[in-house]
Amino acid sequence: MNDTQIMTGEYFPLAVKLLVSFIITAAAVPIFIPVLRRIKAGQSIREEGPKSHMVKSGTPTMGGLAMIVAVLITCFTSGRMNTDLWILLGAFVGFGAIGFIDDFVKVAMKRNLGLTAVQKLILQIAIACGVAFYQCRVSVYGTTIFVPVIDQHWDFGWFYVPFVAFVIVAMANSVNLTDGLDGLASGVTAIVALFLAIVGTAFHFTAPTAFCASIAGACMGFLLYNKYPAKIFMGDTGSMALGGGIAAAAILMNIELIIPIAGGVYVAEALSVIIQVVSYKTRNGKRVFRMAPLHHHFELGGWKETKVVLVFWLVTLALCVLSLLII
Repeated sequence: MNDTQIMTGEYFPLAVKLLVSFIITAAAVPIFIPVLRRIKAGQSIREEGPKSHMVKSGTPTMGGLAMIVAVLITCFTSGRMNTDLWILLGAFVGFGAIGFIDDFVKVAMKRNLGLTAVQKLILQIAIACGVAFYQCRVSVYGTTIFVPVIDQHWDFGWFYVPFVAFVIVAMANSVNLTDGLDGLASGVTAIVALFLAIVGTAFHFTAPTAFCASIAGACMGFLLYNKYPAKIFMGDTGSMALGGGIAAAAILMNIELIIPIAGGVYVAEALSVIIQVVSYKTRNGKRVFRMAPLHHHFELGGWKETKVVLVFWLVTLALCVLSLLII
């Protein structure tokens, strides 16, 4: 058996899970859309956001439920259920539940803000700490973290749990901030999840590979209806689940420090908000960006929404290729 045959055999299960999740999501979303319309689960647009986005008001949201269902079915039928996969699905569904509550409050109360920041943070930290405790107890790496580029493992000791929890919470909220344009978060996350699935296959991480391949397929299936002009939004239900899920997968593969590189778009989106807020509060109302998160800055600079999304996809693809070279 030659190298090509071996590689094909290794990556074939990844492709199957991606395809299954894609098909389930693509079939489920058209069922969810009329149901969400019926219960009036429409998106509320921030008044301070770009005026061009007001036409999106009322578009069905909470479409992330379809992705969660697809990932769960794909993983449960994979025949590879183990403790690692249960932990990943627990984090995925847990963060999705936080987002669902947030979305439900917005829909029920007809406002664009759901849970308070403190409420969300407490729930997110609780789930993230659970993943961190699990990993440091069962992983052969213990409390060490792989540091890319220098190719070494550093022992974080007692600081491991809070650091890992921070990574998960930061990623979940960064993906949430990225979900502001049609197809942006779903497309970027499909690329990042596929990157993680490839890494998982190469290093024989069975559970994270199955999980990330399922996420990549679900994002691609959702993108059929979420691309411009979007017929449905994933809502916090989807963005929180995706962010918490891919962060947990990276942690179980001990490559959490590669996520800021592969997920550079997420990082840029989050940093743009932090910089904007700090600048506004410390420089007498002066702003660094036309509007934050970063995608709105380019929109108000004259870029079409589709151009912003395409450029961010391409940047993510380039960063994931770079991350593969680093690993």
